[in-house]
Amino acid sequence: MRLPVIVGFGGYNAAGRVSFHHAFRRTVIDAVDASARLRTYAGLAKLMGVNSDPGDLETQKYIDSHTLIRRIELWDPDQIHINKAAKLRAGGDGAIRFTLSDKQMPTTLPDGWHVVGTTNSRVQIEVEDSMRVLVDEVRRSKVTSAGQLPTGFDPGSYYASRAHPRGLQLAVLGASDAMMSTGLDWELLRQKIRPDDIAVSAGSALGQLDEEGNGGLLQAPYIGKRPTSKQAALGLPEMAADFVNAYVCGGLGSTCGAIGACATFLYNLKQGIDQIRFGGKRIAIVGSAEAPVTPELVESFRTMGALAPDEDICRADRTERPDNRRACRPFSTNFGFTMAEGSSYLILMDDELALETGANIHGAVADVYINADGYKKSISGPGIGNYLTVGKALGLARSIIGEPGIKHRSFVHAHGTGTPQNRVTESHILNEMAKTFGIEQWNVAAVKAYLGHTMAPASGDQLTSALGSWQEGLIPGIATIDHIADDVHASNLRLGPDHIEIDPNEMELALVNSKGFGGNNATGVVLSPQLTRDLLNKRHGRPALTDHARINEPILAESLDYDEAVIAQGPQTIYRFNEGVLGGEDLQLDIDQITVKGYDQSVDLQVENPYC
Repeated sequence: MRLPVIVGFGGYNAAGRVSFHHAFRRTVIDAVDASARLRTYAGLAKLMGVNSDPGDLETQKYIDSHTLIRRIELWDPDQIHINKAAKLRAGGDGAIRFTLSDKQMPTTLPDGWHVVGTTNSRVQIEVEDSMRVLVDEVRRSKVTSAGQLPTGFDPGSYYASRAHPRGLQLAVLGASDAMMSTGLDWELLRQKIRPDDIAVSAGSALGQLDEEGNGGLLQAPYIGKRPTSKQAALGLPEMAADFVNAYVCGGLGSTCGAIGACATFLYNLKQGIDQIRFGGKRIAIVGSAEAPVTPELVESFRTMGALAPDEDICRADRTERPDNRRACRPFSTNFGFTMAEGSSYLILMDDELALETGANIHGAVADVYINADGYKKSISGPGIGNYLTVGKALGLARSIIGEPGIKHRSFVHAHGTGTPQNRVTESHILNEMAKTFGIEQWNVAAVKAYLGHTMAPASGDQLTSALGSWQEGLIPGIATIDHIADDVHASNLRLGPDHIEIDPNEMELALVNSKGFGGNNATGVVLSPQLTRDLLNKRHGRPALTDHARINEPILAESLDYDEAVIAQGPQTIYRFNEGVLGGEDLQLDIDQITVKGYDQSVDLQVENPYC
């Protein structure tokens, strides 16, 4: 069976650019060395349009204040415009009178309306007794915290975004970042594989719900506008994959937009690794993108009781103003999750192709386990499915690194939403499974404390943070908390605000856990770079790794050049709109194969019967 190796990763979230561990370093900025800290600030300064010296303390203070979770800046939470229903009643003469422009007149007169005159294109209307109206009202949002892209960073400005929803802008930039982080020449790479050897699997949990997507589509009739020709199509959740195929990688292989609420990234990761292990694909691009920080969604999740309202934060802290930075407090006294936006993409290769091409090796994904909850009391209520996913993930981990390995050389990235229900249920799952497998103090990270809940990409945030831990030797602490809640199960867990120092060569494996709304549970098993190399050595032999190291030198140099270019110039984007478009005339059809223009290899039509 082929091993899915991580050869590139990227995206953008509230901590900045994901590739080359920049976003990770922002979450542990107080613990990294001076040179790494300066590079992180330099990259963020360029991203945010900050022209002052990134080494200056005031500049760094500004960057700190305008990244991660903070007060909402995408819109004014003190000025939320809504339409309030009202009923107007007639005065003493028994009629309501008003005028409208003839262009504003409805095609069909509402019940009770009477036209009583027309003057200079103005129509005089009289309504008997009463009429219902919508009155513009301004309200203050009861939730003012969110994880947002760094202030000043506009993803749509880096390519011809043509009114794309913000989530799709993040998909284009995130997938571009991941692909270019590999350092590989993708045009040359095409000649080593068949045209249908690339699988793309990506999605968003909510779809595109801002004005350019389904949000605008549904709002239009009620605010006097017409839906556009793009809103319905661009609002589809699988567009996070479709845009990657159509404009970033030009894929001709399998495509999928798996949706699993907060576990969506892991659902798509499962699709990608299975395409490599069982589907014959050589490369899988997997990921998610989401931009859900809109007034409507924030209010909807608040009324559900899922978000952390300002009044609860203030009551707990005994303050009059909420500490927006500490809105998300996993496994502590908490009040709800914090909405966030972002994108996260991985580039996976089968191990043979990774060695052959000299690709960078950041780790590997051993498997992703997915289980539902069974019968439920309510769609949002917890169930038993996550016990199964964590148990099977630990079972695989034990098979790979042995019992001593999982006891001393593994850690877990918790879903860690910051809700009262999650702190109890997930801590019980992780704690009881740790007991079962003999883990006395299991290191637990919960990066939503920094980034917020990006919904679909959330487990991508966790996975790429795990990769950062192996690079920097740090597991992020839960910095927003000062105590563990009394109802948290933590006898066998290591939870706290302090970062945990690790030896990257000794910490071999991470579990990435997700408890999605509706019973969408998933747990991924991610192998460290060193463990991945050890497995490659066992599978292919030392000479193969020696050859890979030699071939990798120019690939690594190219990827580092890309990193430097982004720090100096800002995001580099692949967006091939109307470029390289193929038609039927570009194919050579044969009974055994289809040859595609631009590819050295053909699509194989000699398909074996799997049922005999």
